[in-house]
Amino acid sequence: MNGTTDGTADETTAVAAAIAAELRLMDPLVRSSPEEAARLLDPDFTEVGGSGRHWTYETMLAGLADHPGSSADGPGYEPSGFAGTLLAPGVVHLTFETRLGDQRARRSSIWRAHPASAGGPAIWRMYYHQSTPVPPGVD
Repeated sequence: MNGTTDGTADETTAVAAAIAAELRLMDPLVRSSPEEAARLLDPDFTEVGGSGRHWTYETMLAGLADHPGSSADGPGYEPSGFAGTLLAPGVVHLTFETRLGDQRARRSSIWRAHPASAGGPAIWRMYYHQSTPVPPGVD
């Protein structure tokens, strides 16, 4: 993990859990299944996509299977440079970059922990996501 933390075990654990959930959400098998994706999106989810479009929980679940990176036969996301910060107990902010084919994007997401049933580990769900395309030639 390449996270920005204050060194506490709680922050390190929370950031690692959010990164694991983010990676799972990039999996084509998860992206192509509204049921699986629903487990990773917060009911209050919103996104401002790279196109400028505003997405809600409902619109994202309805359209995610048609988004790039959702097909097992097509190009998949190649994430790098994860950094994370615990903003408050149970709230993590991640930043990272992705490649999908020849397209790059800088991304930012906020993850919230939800209590698990039967005292299990918290379930991390994406609350907010922002994607900014990186034009060719920009470092």
